[in-house]
Amino acid sequence: MKWIALLLYTSIVLQSGKALVVKDAANSVSFSIKNFGVKVNGTLQGLKGNIQWDAANPANSTMEVTIASNTINTGMGSRDNHLKRDDYFDVEKYPVIKFVSKKITNQAAGGFSVEGDLTIKQTTLPVAIPFTVQLQGNETVFRGSFTLQRKAFGIGGNSISMSNEVEVKLAVTAQ
Repeated sequence: MKWIALLLYTSIVLQSGKALVVKDAANSVSFSIKNFGVKVNGTLQGLKGNIQWDAANPANSTMEVTIASNTINTGMGSRDNHLKRDDYFDVEKYPVIKFVSKKITNQAAGGFSVEGDLTIKQTTLPVAIPFTVQLQGNETVFRGSFTLQRKAFGIGGNSISMSNEVEVKLAVTAQ
């Protein structure tokens, strides 16, 4: 799925050049897609990775995260099992979805944008994700959302009942 949208930056000063480790249990990766005109929501779990965050100079920052594709959950076991098959995520052959940043910039509205490569099922495409950063105690929370085209990643074939657009929302907590 793809991940892009808009969120506002909360005005905080974070420690420059801070190396952060993603905390899986505190993360939220959710998606929604229309199927037969009805919105279907789901989640993915198992987010892992490292973030090098420099709020004073975002261009010096990097993000590299993966998520386990076999954790897909739409609340319906039979649908989830179908999504794990080769015509969708093919989780046995491609157990992770990966994102690697290429460029992080400030945005005019006060937030940030990360451009990078998203790899799903061995297909790597560039994506841009607007995001915000918030300090919560000793944790840093990155929130963003974006839309991806599922067919570009070979997910779900040419289904006419399922939308090509997938909205992805992220809440990544790192420490």
